[in-house]
Amino acid sequence: MPVFFRIPRPWFRLLPALFLLLTLALPLHAAENDESGEGASGLPIPRFVSLGADRVNARTGPGERYPIAWVYVRRGLPVEVVAEFDFYRKIRDQDGAEGWVHKRLLSGRRNVLITGAIRPLYRSPDRKAPIVLQAEPGVQGRLLKAKGDWCEVEIAGRSGFIERKHLYGVLPNETFE
Repeated sequence: MPVFFRIPRPWFRLLPALFLLLTLALPLHAAENDESGEGASGLPIPRFVSLGADRVNARTGPGERYPIAWVYVRRGLPVEVVAEFDFYRKIRDQDGAEGWVHKRLLSGRRNVLITGAIRPLYRSPDRKAPIVLQAEPGVQGRLLKAKGDWCEVEIAGRSGFIERKHLYGVLPNETFE
C-alpha cells in the first residue's frame, strides 16, 4: 500500500499565496542589493539616462505583471537609474518618484532640467561672460559637456554654460564629454 504525505488543510491553502509572495519579492531583493556600483548591464549605478519614448509606464516592480505606478509623457526627461534587474531599470525622477521601466524605453542621450529659478546660460564657463539666454525652471536641454562646476548645455538650438548645481540630470562629480 503506497504511503502519502498529507499537508494539513490550513497550510495547503497558504501555499499559492506564499509562492506568489516569494516570486514577487525575490527580484526586488536581488536588484536592490547590488552594492558593486555596477548593474547587470555592466554600467555604473547610479547614472543618468533620458526617457526614450513619448509615453513610458513606470511599474512597482521589474516586469509587466507589476502594476503601473506612474506614466511619463515627456520624451527626453532625465531620470536616474538606481537599480537594475534583467531588462528593467529602476529609475528616479526629479521629484524623487521611483519606478521600474523596461530598458528599451530609455535612451543614453543625456538631457538635463533647469532647477530652482530662471538661470542664465553664459557664452563661456564664467559668470562675467555674456549671457546667451535665460532659462526657466523645468526647461529641458541637451547635456553637451560637464567638467568641474560647469556644464555646457544646448537649449532651443543655442548652447551655453551653466553651473552644475542648477541642473538635474548630471551627477555631482561626473565628467561628461
